[in-house]
Amino acid sequence: MQCALRVGKRRRKPCTEISVHFKKAPQVLFNRESQALDKDVRVIRIQPDEGISLRMQAKVPGTSFRIESVKMDFHYGTSFGKASPEAYERLLLDAMSGDATLFARRDEVEQAWSVIDPLEEAWVAQENAPKLATYPAGSWGPEEADELLARDGRTWRRL
Repeated sequence: MQCALRVGKRRRKPCTEISVHFKKAPQVLFNRESQALDKDVRVIRIQPDEGISLRMQAKVPGTSFRIESVKMDFHYGTSFGKASPEAYERLLLDAMSGDATLFARRDEVEQAWSVIDPLEEAWVAQENAPKLATYPAGSWGPEEADELLARDGRTWRRL
């Protein structure tokens, strides 16, 4: 299984999601050659349009052996008649009501920085440290991110 994580601020489209790209199905199904199939993809959308979708390959009903890409899509707002609260709206409401469930505790934050600080210090201390990849606001991110996946013959999912 291969994983890639892409994060950034002020990218072309604000979006938080997890997409799982499954391996392609074998070319031979039911002992006969089949057409080229796309990969199945499961997407969990965290914001701004909360929901889950699954794009998969399905046999078209009937006697012919034809496969098409179909999409199952759940949208939180459509299913329940209203959108879920914005992330900060939820946090502010929780803070006002005294619910700290979604907040990081002080010891959690300190532990996280105890891991990050030495890494940052080691990076800065290197004479030939690689430069941090940057990108202009409103773009999809640094070219180095595209090149990283291209080495394995992969591409980023366009939103």
